[in-house]
Amino acid sequence: MKPINKYIVVETIKEDIKTESGILLSAQDKEGFRYNKAKVIAPGTEVNSIAKGDVVYYDKARSFTMIISGEPRTIIQERDVVVVE
Repeated sequence: MKPINKYIVVETIKEDIKTESGILLSAQDKEGFRYNKAKVIAPGTEVNSIAKGDVVYYDKARSFTMIISGEPRTIIQERDVVVVE
């Protein structure tokens, strides 16, 4: 699998958010959360600032999911990444 141009293949990381009162919220299931956390599986041929294995936060509204080699993978564009850890 080799994404082209500015596309990036990522695997979404499930995050639970704990409130001060101890309640756990799943960020991926809540409508109010705009960004998801993911691990980069493969950066595109023209992606310069993000490498394989990086953990990123991306705008989930601008992503789509495909089944690649039997696994669900999310496809995003480099411009939709807001943070690289």
